[in-house]
Amino acid sequence: MGRMKRTKEEMEEFTLDPNMPVFTTGVVCKILDIPVWILKQLDAEGIVCPPRENESQARLYSQKEIQKLHRCWFYIKVHKVKIPGLKVILRMEKEKG
Repeated sequence: MGRMKRTKEEMEEFTLDPNMPVFTTGVVCKILDIPVWILKQLDAEGIVCPPRENESQARLYSQKEIQKLHRCWFYIKVHKVKIPGLKVILRMEKEKG
């Protein structure tokens, strides 16, 4: 069998759209070292709500959502902020822009 030859373009790195939902709940938990119940609570509270086509499908998070979850987890874990306080902080961050 011959060796496959690839063009330079085929070997270049690709980029992932930061808004593309591709990371499962389990992967997010491992990346951020965050309990799954926190993800569920933040979803239920409307803070980080990954899209689902229907209720039986798994949540899939984008890189942007993971970054937001990372900030949320920092406030919750390090600063002991509760959900109402977290909502205020996030609203203030958004307004500051």
